[in-house]
Amino acid sequence: MKNLLITGYRAHELGIYSQKHKGIAYIRKAITNRLIPLVEEGLEWVITPGQHGVDLWAIEAAISLRQQYPHLKCSIITAFIQPDPQWSDDKKSAYEQVLQQVDHYAAVSNGPYIGKWQFIARDDLLFRKTDGILLVYDEEAAEASPKFVKERALKKHAEDGYRYLAIGSEEIQAVAEEEQQFEYFEQEYQDE
Repeated sequence: MKNLLITGYRAHELGIYSQKHKGIAYIRKAITNRLIPLVEEGLEWVITPGQHGVDLWAIEAAISLRQQYPHLKCSIITAFIQPDPQWSDDKKSAYEQVLQQVDHYAAVSNGPYIGKWQFIARDDLLFRKTDGILLVYDEEAAEASPKFVKERALKKHAEDGYRYLAIGSEEIQAVAEEEQQFEYFEQEYQDE
């Protein structure tokens, strides 16, 4: 697999409204853990739709891996040119910082949001340009935007072997517990 689409929940679907939320680090670490073996097997590009949430955290995870894997490239392909005008300044700033670090950025439509067709065209392009998907989605949780991406990815998997990988809440919880345990032992060691 050379090109991997990574997407999943939007930040608000996870109840994350701050860039400082602890859960972001755990999600990013779970993505990093999945990316490393894929990069070692030949992954060249991480591609996301660039929406606020898993998309941007995945790009941040891939960017952090570049020190160890300098050949890894990152791309954001959005539905339209401007991010959501309702985003807070904090979100817009984080988005701009990520955009400055990607190797490729493109928008399917060079104007503002016009209609649903822009998202459909973006998704068509993302699925055509990638060999597989890493989807952050939990079947057990309430329905959210990743449900439709999952249905499409599984259909493409059945039709032509498109690779489907997923990260669920158990995997993120395991990362959180591991990180918290590490922090606890690190604190105990410092106190001695």
